[in-house]
Amino acid sequence: MREKIRILLADDHAVVRQGFKLILAAQPDMEIVGEAGNGREALDLAGQLRPDVIVMDVAMPELNGIEATRRVADLSPRSRVLALSMHKDSVYVREILRAGARGYLLKDSISSDLLAAVRAIARGEGYLSPGVSDAVLNDYRRHVTDPIDLLTSREREVLQMIAEGKTNKEIATVLNLSVYTVDAHRGRIMEKLNVHSVTDLVRFAVRSGLVD
Repeated sequence: MREKIRILLADDHAVVRQGFKLILAAQPDMEIVGEAGNGREALDLAGQLRPDVIVMDVAMPELNGIEATRRVADLSPRSRVLALSMHKDSVYVREILRAGARGYLLKDSISSDLLAAVRAIARGEGYLSPGVSDAVLNDYRRHVTDPIDLLTSREREVLQMIAEGKTNKEIATVLNLSVYTVDAHRGRIMEKLNVHSVTDLVRFAVRSGLVD
């Protein structure tokens, strides 16, 4: 028989904890090993109990869930945090995921989402409530600028051919450009990507999926 997923519940509302406890404890593969009403208690218990999963409310008194999540890694490295919040705002999601949480569940989620989230996180996977996925993706697009986005469509084309080992003259022939124009493209590509050799360009092209 497989071992049960050992869960620590951290939420400052006893009613919320009770609700989650009823849902989780009814599962044959889960057991509640502890409950905490604030971030400090959560950390103390995490250190003592070393649970598999900590269901952690983001907004708690004394020490919030984000800060507590950040510190869990030192006290109980194997514990994985599932963040719990009423907020769909990407800033909350981003901060707690950055702090080390493996998942983010909205408090108004249905019980099957809670169970799916706990099981996914116990397996080492991540989990995001369907309601926050859009916020996270939009936030990601806003905050992460992929260097490849700095290149024009023509520059990407030239980069791919450089990575494939073509000379300036061969590229010029294929694209119907002058060798000087290709050379100018190459210079601009290197400048935009802040790389200083063809080897670095090839590495970048491979990493970006432009060539195999």
